[in-house]
Amino acid sequence: PPSTNATPNRSSGSTTNHHTLCITPLKTMKFLSGIVAALTVGSASAFSVNTPAVQPKTALKSAVASEWDISSIGRSVRIEGSSREHWEFPDPNQEIVQVGIDSSGRPVEALAELWIGPDWTPMKVKAYTEDGMMRPIQTLIGTRNKAAAIDINNTGPGDFPLNAAACYANPGLVAQRADLLTANQGRYIEGGAVHSVNFDATVDQVQVLLYTDTRQLNAQVELLNGPNNFKQKYEVFTNNGLLNSLYVVFNTPGSGNVVRVTNLAPLEFPCKAFIASV
Repeated sequence: PPSTNATPNRSSGSTTNHHTLCITPLKTMKFLSGIVAALTVGSASAFSVNTPAVQPKTALKSAVASEWDISSIGRSVRIEGSSREHWEFPDPNQEIVQVGIDSSGRPVEALAELWIGPDWTPMKVKAYTEDGMMRPIQTLIGTRNKAAAIDINNTGPGDFPLNAAACYANPGLVAQRADLLTANQGRYIEGGAVHSVNFDATVDQVQVLLYTDTRQLNAQVELLNGPNNFKQKYEVFTNNGLLNSLYVVFNTPGSGNVVRVTNLAPLEFPCKAFIASV
């Protein structure tokens, strides 16, 4: 199990437990080379209609789903409302961190931050889910190959605790994120624009990847079920959408599920979205 030490909380004088994890090194060159190749696509193809890639169901799907179980990620930590925990990742040879958050079925509101150095927070991800058991929070966060920490803050009320776990992602998840770049052509989304993709009842999980060409990324990804009835939502801000792209996985039980991406940035900061079933 990870070692646990007490360190002062950044925002207050209280102490916060952190966990140091050391896993075997991973290679993310496939993902980076895929992004570079995608960025070379001409503007004409960039505006092409995005058709979600629906892959056939296989035994692999259950294996992928089990990889996001909190118990599979690592030792889970219960975080009460209005409190926080953080995990340290000191290995500069590894880059991708897997973060999972769930609950006993209650709503979850959380803020995940990437900390590098004493006072630099290059990425923030706000997350909400209506049911933390049916639709847990599942994301991958890059550390920019630096010694970093992931802070998870339960921004919900005191009677809505959550369970969280974080560790270096295994090679299968890193490859899954990289393969998404070839699942379809992606969709170029200008600042202020909205893009939606529908999924039928045969799809159990949907993966979304957002990135930019090194410009800032400020976007919102929602899972809807019914007109403007969002069940789950992520909002990301990072100063470099290439080094810190947003990758999330939605559980999509039932029918009528829609993934909606909104670029919250000004017109001068477009992003590209890749959306496909798992």
